[in-house]
Amino acid sequence: MSFDLTIVWAGILAFAVFAYVVMDGFDLGIGIVFPLLEPGRQRDIAMNSVAPVWDGNETWLVLGGGGLMAAFPLAYSIILPAVYAPLIAMLLGLVLRGVSFEFRWRTTRQPVWDFAFFGGSMVAAFAQGVTLGAILQGISVTGRSYSGLWWEWLSPFSILTGLSVIIGYALLGACWLIFRTEGELQNRGYALAKWLGVGTSIAVLAVSLATPLISEGIYFQRWFAVPNIYLLSPIPVLAAAAALLFFRSLAKRAELAPFLLALALFLLSFIGLGVSMFPYLIPGRVTIWQAAAPASSQVFMLVGAGIMVPIILAYTGYAYWVFRGKVGHDGYH
Repeated sequence: MSFDLTIVWAGILAFAVFAYVVMDGFDLGIGIVFPLLEPGRQRDIAMNSVAPVWDGNETWLVLGGGGLMAAFPLAYSIILPAVYAPLIAMLLGLVLRGVSFEFRWRTTRQPVWDFAFFGGSMVAAFAQGVTLGAILQGISVTGRSYSGLWWEWLSPFSILTGLSVIIGYALLGACWLIFRTEGELQNRGYALAKWLGVGTSIAVLAVSLATPLISEGIYFQRWFAVPNIYLLSPIPVLAAAAALLFFRSLAKRAELAPFLLALALFLLSFIGLGVSMFPYLIPGRVTIWQAAAPASSQVFMLVGAGIMVPIILAYTGYAYWVFRGKVGHDGYH
């Protein structure tokens, strides 16, 4: 029995990107909703709820970026120069919020570091959304190189995806507060999740309606040509069902269900993204097979991934297990 190594690596890369989005998404979301929490106790508990896991969550970003470079070097060499600006902004944002995690507990200027935590989270989330939008809308390619200008990533569509990611991450953060906290902070999480759920639903709908209109009609044909429109219709139907169940769980004041249903909405959006792009890594220009490294390199890297991915999953699962349960004020700092 033979299998396509390129498909396997595309699956590993997709898994790493989705793992990063759902894991770092909620702790970035804590930073985004930070100004909406009361200074002092509420903000301390919120930060403590993600303190043991936030840096481990970013491991998946390294695996996603490293996997793209190693397994699909042609796509990496084209995409990177096209989105240098948002990627650099994202890294600076992640560094700023990472420094804030420690400095705000050891300084008399806590409001400054609270703002840095919020600002870094906003910039990182917006940059990730803009990068996604820039890739979706298409990249100028001549031969085997990027041929566009440095600001080609900036467009109304990429700004829409950037704002959508901010709202979506904020929803995950609010749902995480519901799951991990009690009392007034949990009530605050319920109130925020209600409005952010509405905002995320609108954002998903707006991006879904705008996507088929870009990139030379590729996505329109993918979603609306017969028989695709019938075969793919379960994805938006399930997304609508997840959104309805989310609001129902909020009304019942469930604690874990809102977070899981928000993740389900992200998963269905991610599947929709995969359906739109496959088999391309650069829409309409470079397929996964054209961008793939030689088979011998893919086999060599697959051995390493077969060892490292289970290790990452194991220590990530262990960290979440050790620090399970409700978060108190004392926390981990």
